[in-house]
Amino acid sequence: MKIAIGIGSAYYSGDDWNEIVDYAVEADNMGVDYLWSAEAWGMDAVVPLAFIAAKTKHIKLGTGIIQISSRVPAMIAMTAQSLRTVSNNRFVLGLGVSGPQVVEGLHGASFKQPLSRLRECVEIIKLGLSSERVAYQGKHYTLPRPGGEGKPIRLSQPPQADLPIYLATLGPKAMEMTGEKANGWLGTSFIPEQANIFLEPLNKGLAKSGRSLADIDIQVGGSFEISEDVEGLIAARKPAMAFTLGGMGSAQTNFYNDAFSRAGYEDSAKEVQGLWVSGKKEAAIQAVPDEMVLKTNLIGTREMIINRVKAYAAAGVTTLRISTSGSNWHERADSLAEATDLIHALGHD
Repeated sequence: MKIAIGIGSAYYSGDDWNEIVDYAVEADNMGVDYLWSAEAWGMDAVVPLAFIAAKTKHIKLGTGIIQISSRVPAMIAMTAQSLRTVSNNRFVLGLGVSGPQVVEGLHGASFKQPLSRLRECVEIIKLGLSSERVAYQGKHYTLPRPGGEGKPIRLSQPPQADLPIYLATLGPKAMEMTGEKANGWLGTSFIPEQANIFLEPLNKGLAKSGRSLADIDIQVGGSFEISEDVEGLIAARKPAMAFTLGGMGSAQTNFYNDAFSRAGYEDSAKEVQGLWVSGKKEAAIQAVPDEMVLKTNLIGTREMIINRVKAYAAAGVTTLRISTSGSNWHERADSLAEATDLIHALGHD
């Protein structure tokens, strides 16, 4: 099983950037397979990868994710080609629709019909990567712009039709499209025991493209931390889970809450959301079930984590995307080395 890590966050400001670069270099040296750079309203996903590309040699570098409403598709294709060039073919393009609060509030774009917008965006990006003239007629994008002086343009960088595209999706229709259009899935809210809620529609899309589950990289995971204090580990992660269920999106649109609801946690997910949006955040945190935290992370005793890694592998996960704990990046790197050793050792069992 491969290993992935992430840098940045929705609100990351870059205050400890030099330490993050050191962390990335150490991850590269210890054989971590992927590094994903996040963006929302802090640092963007692209610039950090370009810098880290110059400092690393082997690790694959991905946007986790580019918000499609923040850039036009042709520019995403140009950026992807450029990042692949400067990273010596290590770049992976991760895309997602984000949510209405960011898309409409920050970018001033409509969030309506996000799935069809994502489909059209991917199709235009693939035109650009293939060095075909970019001409497209869709619901959301029309190229060239009608009534003007534009003409179909072919991107001048060398064709890179094989550049991997990963999609961060959650809903059944979105999962189906991921299977049809993407090389990989950047998943969240994933419980191995309920993998079917994601994999059934994913397989349906894969069949449309003449592929099977073996042809797509499934990347999911969570926090990694070994400790005998299981209760403490759970309590430390409940605030993040409460925010996911209650604050990741609006009260009307929360894809993460919907996913956990489909996985059998509807009552808890809706209770936490209701408490969170009404301002009762501490009560929302306390309402998060322990089981939900344990099943979506790699935390607990060593034996517990080994069992969870095996559960992810049995569910069809090919890459574990993990975050490690520590009071600084050196401690996080030490924990990452521990995780890497454990996961790699299990791969040889």
